[in-house]
Amino acid sequence: MCRFIQINSIFWCILAFLGCSKSTTPKPYGYYRIDLPEAVYIGSPDDEPYRFEQSIYAKPCKITNKGDGEWMNLHYDILNADIHCSYLPVHGNLRELTDDAMEFVYKHVSQASAIPERVFANDEAKVYGVFFTLQGNTASPFQFFLTDSTGHFFRGAAYCNCRPNTDSLQPVLEYLSHDIEHLIETFEWK
Repeated sequence: MCRFIQINSIFWCILAFLGCSKSTTPKPYGYYRIDLPEAVYIGSPDDEPYRFEQSIYAKPCKITNKGDGEWMNLHYDILNADIHCSYLPVHGNLRELTDDAMEFVYKHVSQASAIPERVFANDEAKVYGVFFTLQGNTASPFQFFLTDSTGHFFRGAAYCNCRPNTDSLQPVLEYLSHDIEHLIETFEWK
């Protein structure tokens, strides 16, 4: 019996020694897979002084007029995101409007790791503007403004209706970026 206890003890010691030799590595966080539909576009509502092609998944929600301007949100149920849009006529105040748009973009500088800008110019449609990509965990990852330099000013800012986390939102952000670029490229004044 004593021999059995000795063998059993040796067996457990060897097993404990071998079991502790393998180190484990922590597993990275996982995120839900986000399957997004193919992009399909339709014309924007006709009752505005501008037109563009918008995603069929973006529902326009007009906001009550405030003074001279018009406000509208493009709401994406499938993305849990919005593009807040505003239109203002230009009355010799283009510099003020563009400065205000730039100031709004650069309010996010403390959260953004970089803010690359892309300039858009469509001479035929007289649409000129800038598209900002706010990299990092910012509340508004994309902002843009468009103007004809004389009579119209259109501004947009995208928001995801959740806590900003670039890693988990990457498919949604790519989808929104593509939609906004399409909106800008098809934008024209009436």
